[in-house]
Amino acid sequence: MTGDATTEGTGTEDALGIDAARSACVLIGVDHYSELEPLRSVRHNLTELAAALTDEAILGIPAERITMVRNPESAAALVGPIRAAARVAADTLIVYYAGHGLLDRAEEELYLTLPDSVEDQPETAVSDSYIRRAMRDHGSAERRVLLLDCCYSGRVLKGGMSVADRGVRASGKTLKGVRGAYVMTSTSADRKSHAPDPRRCTAFTGEFVGVLREGVPDGPELLGLHAIFEAVRDRMAQRRLPQPQEPQDRDEGGVGLLPFIRNLAMVPPPTVMDPPVAPRVRIPRRVLATGALALGLVAGLAAPPVWQWARELHPRPPGGACSPRATLLSYSDALDKQQASGETIGGLSALALTGPGRALALTDNQTGRVFPLRLGSPEKLRPEALTAKTLRTQSGTKPSKWFDGEGLVVERGGKTILVASESGPAIRRFKMATGTQVGPDLPIPPEFRAGPQGQGQAGRMIESLTVSPDGRYLYAAMEGALAEDGDSRGRNMLRIQRYVGTPGGAYRLDQQYAYQAKEGMYLAELAAFADDRLLALERQYVDGVGNAIRVYDVPLKGAQPVDARKTLYDQPADVFVEHSLLFDLGQCPAGDPGVVPTHSGRIVSPLLENVEGMALGAPWTTGPHDGRRPLYLVSDDNTNSEQTTRLYALSVQLP
Repeated sequence: MTGDATTEGTGTEDALGIDAARSACVLIGVDHYSELEPLRSVRHNLTELAAALTDEAILGIPAERITMVRNPESAAALVGPIRAAARVAADTLIVYYAGHGLLDRAEEELYLTLPDSVEDQPETAVSDSYIRRAMRDHGSAERRVLLLDCCYSGRVLKGGMSVADRGVRASGKTLKGVRGAYVMTSTSADRKSHAPDPRRCTAFTGEFVGVLREGVPDGPELLGLHAIFEAVRDRMAQRRLPQPQEPQDRDEGGVGLLPFIRNLAMVPPPTVMDPPVAPRVRIPRRVLATGALALGLVAGLAAPPVWQWARELHPRPPGGACSPRATLLSYSDALDKQQASGETIGGLSALALTGPGRALALTDNQTGRVFPLRLGSPEKLRPEALTAKTLRTQSGTKPSKWFDGEGLVVERGGKTILVASESGPAIRRFKMATGTQVGPDLPIPPEFRAGPQGQGQAGRMIESLTVSPDGRYLYAAMEGALAEDGDSRGRNMLRIQRYVGTPGGAYRLDQQYAYQAKEGMYLAELAAFADDRLLALERQYVDGVGNAIRVYDVPLKGAQPVDARKTLYDQPADVFVEHSLLFDLGQCPAGDPGVVPTHSGRIVSPLLENVEGMALGAPWTTGPHDGRRPLYLVSDDNTNSEQTTRLYALSVQLP
């Protein structure tokens, strides 16, 4: 096949052979192993490949239609997302796996590994036939594409022995009823794949992404999968690897010939306007020739390749899959160092939704300020702050300057709000219409107060506040550990206090739950999405390194109450509520370098800021995010020029 055959009849670069908006992709990677050597390169594979596939300048698969599966712990955890993606892919289903590949020498069958896989124990790994069956037997996608980056991956293409009838070589038979299938593997059936640098992608995926990003010089405007394969194979042949590694491919039904991506190497360079015509000066021919030669040489040395122009014209924006259950949709710095009615917007420490595209933001640097916000859509945030509401005591005076607002809840009906102050600490109700306090402070557990009356740490007391969907339960949590609770190997032992009551009415103390944060992290915010299920935002800052921001799923059902326990120190593990990572904000695709502004001295993702506020919206019932929920985050700039007020919008999948 030639490059011309790839695009015959397409005409323009918009005539891609697949419909990205109706396709779905599953990216599976295993980088952590208990018995086999770790493969740190794989984590880069997933991030870089997802970013390239969602780049509209290349292919433009919607971020919410890409599922990342990192370190699946069982065959079901690996195969299940493939079945789910197959059911939603109407046009093309793409499945990618990277990790160790093991060969069952008795059966000559390829096995894809899990974190606990052991060599020569095939029962600890996953047969490649499971992957193919999941792709074949579910959904109605017109095309199925399988990309494998592991040792011996070419085995899926090899006939003979026990896999002759089951292999992808017979995909016309095994994918009966499907228009076509295409398979690309990182190596042959008897060769290993290589990952020479743990700081970068594996050899094969690195070159595959390189072709997507840089294109094929002198190629057609559109590239098919086979043309991409040929370019990857040529690039691999030029690499110095411990052993030869030659990619393989197989095409059934002409899938490899369809235009798959735009060839960025053929994007025309930016138009350069002719300079004004200067007065004509006669120059001797010899001087002119010498000058022209020098100019041509300099231009040849300095001119960037065409693909680089394309990247500069269409830089990859931030956004994409952060985890299998979370996708970054957009972010905005529009509020940073701005003013609303003459008041500076800053120190935003809590966020609460008041309706679609509307929210309230609480400040902690200006005593008792609540800014109404217009957010824009989650896919394209355009936040705008309106005149702030000043919170006042029942007598009409401003609260003490020591009222440090950190938690915010809009009660049902939107007429009152609950505000948690870290100093004190205190939880108070205010009327939205007037900003004045209503009724007495809510009760606070005595041990939550600062010493000597209580055990709280100054600056690490009540930091978060949330209410269950029906308003029955109110949750407040400590940012840091109480004096008698302490920490275990750097993991703070924290208390979450549950209240029971009615919206707008009285709340009484109910139960406490023990929560152990990750190493060095503090609990910054909660968001309830069921009576007994929360999201928890953990935060950390290290000078010279930057922030760490992670959100966890926290089920409370069946958790042991700990309000009667004097200390959490040395308690058994089952006393603490179990929680699982929903996403790490540092793992969200940040786009091309320089797209997201950052501050010098930070060595982590430029997306990361001092996130303190979190608000969860109602589930989408239609559209591309159907069944998911919008999640908003806001950062506190601490009125510091080196920090940014940043708003984030994500799509999250919750039980």
